[in-house]
Amino acid sequence: MKVAYQGERGAYSESAAISFFRFAIELKPCRGLPQVFESVEKGETQYGVVPVENSLEGSINQTYDLFLESSLKVRGEIILRVSHCLIANPETELKSIRLVYSHPQALAQCRNYLERLGCPLIPAFDTAGSVKMLKDERITDAAAVASERAAEIYGMKILAKV
Repeated sequence: MKVAYQGERGAYSESAAISFFRFAIELKPCRGLPQVFESVEKGETQYGVVPVENSLEGSINQTYDLFLESSLKVRGEIILRVSHCLIANPETELKSIRLVYSHPQALAQCRNYLERLGCPLIPAFDTAGSVKMLKDERITDAAAVASERAAEIYGMKILAKV
């Protein structure tokens, strides 16, 4: 079975897919929520995993809009605890952080902690994708907000649990 989700490996939606299906599935990362819907509608994947609600920031309006525009139906639900980490390249120290990247939802959820850093916050399409970008581009003066799993997958360092 093939399942689409929004984000890179290590994204919270990937963790939700793994937790929900609990058996051997092939995962297909997608850049955005519209691409998850498109993948299922075209038959490239049998299922898509998308966020619907967030206990801190509320409804994921884009998901609701996509369901209204699509003939796809909700087939199940999972509640996933989201625990954010501030992640950077292994040689990066907290005091050298000049920018923080992540999905806008994660940046909003960690707003209180991140404001104390005094760094510009840069919205990105995905939490785990931000970690991957820091690694791929060898950026050592920035951090990303993402899951502990994303740090493990990309061999990065957790500077703080936020």
